Amino acid sequence: MKCEIEFIAVGDASRAGDSIIVRYGEPNAYKLMLIDGGTLETGKEVVDHLKQQFGANARLEHMVLTHADADHASGLREVLKEIPTNTLWLFIPWLHAADAIHLFEKKDWTVDKLAAAIKKEYDILSEIVDLAEQNDITIYCPEQGTQIGPFTVLSPRRATYVRLLPQFEKTPNPDQTQLEALGIWIGKSTFLTKLLEKIKAKVETWTTETWVNEKLKDGGVTGASNESSVVLYANHEHQRILLTGDAGINALSWAAAHATAKNYPLQNFTFVQIPHHGSRRNVGPTILNTLIGPIQPEGMVKGMAYVSSPKDDENHPRKIVLNAFIRRGYKVYATQGANKVHCGGFPTRDGYVTSECVNFSTKVEEYD
Repeated sequence: MKCEIEFIAVGDASRAGDSIIVRYGEPNAYKLMLIDGGTLETGKEVVDHLKQQFGANARLEHMVLTHADADHASGLREVLKEIPTNTLWLFIPWLHAADAIHLFEKKDWTVDKLAAAIKKEYDILSEIVDLAEQNDITIYCPEQGTQIGPFTVLSPRRATYVRLLPQFEKTPNPDQTQLEALGIWIGKSTFLTKLLEKIKAKVETWTTETWVNEKLKDGGVTGASNESSVVLYANHEHQRILLTGDAGINALSWAAAHATAKNYPLQNFTFVQIPHHGSRRNVGPTILNTLIGPIQPEGMVKGMAYVSSPKDDENHPRKIVLNAFIRRGYKVYATQGANKVHCGGFPTRDGYVTSECVNFSTKVEEYD
């Protein structure tokens, strides 16, 4: 099976987005899969691109929403309106109210009232589900172990998603004590923590980094919604692929543990997605060594790593993160205003040119 992966350049400096088109099969007999749809403003761009590249009658075999954040979900509404789709894969948060009700701080919820409260906050997802049902699209839950086209879902488990749900920014307050006892406590981002992150970004300082002197640290924390991202794995015809959405260290660790339990080979990937626009909160040396492999001799190349990043964003992708992938043997490519395609055995697209990879940076962002 051949597997072509195209990262669509969606979003700008203020509103980054993610959208990936996968073509798998053979040049004369292939199927299409869309992973995320970017922002609402760029959803139409995704539709136009699908029709231009695959014909006016382009059809999606699978549509996958990695997680509920608007920069991944919004554009899918436009796609569902215009592109015939066979199956939709997403976690629908309000449908898990019964399993999660005991993990919320408020103890007088009924399942119906909790579900209604959650659904009210997820109007984009609600519209996506409504559009799918109106168009007789089959909806599935992309839980760990599920097969979606050429991919296997490595994370999250359904039980893990349930424990993350009360910690999403849009859901009611969680019962912290219970979640800590269960071993999954990430916490909600507050207005103050977000403000502090913006202030720190504006006063960024820089430090020197060499090939053997890595400054990236373990312990990065991202939001619970990001940790619920669907992580996809494929190992076909000399291609080993890992797509990560906005997964953080927890989600990547769960994915690696499941792969190991199933004897799925890791590390020597042909193609890897750098998670969350290259944020340094989502990766660390330990999980990268486990998942994509240890640091290689300088100049060694074993695969490619792509990152969705806006053209004019000063903060993403982080150079310290790109260096981490480069020193582990991956040529790094960033969208930054241009679509990027990994052909994966398919012929080179007409009108596409060879892209320049990102160079190793000797100056990187300094930690606090």
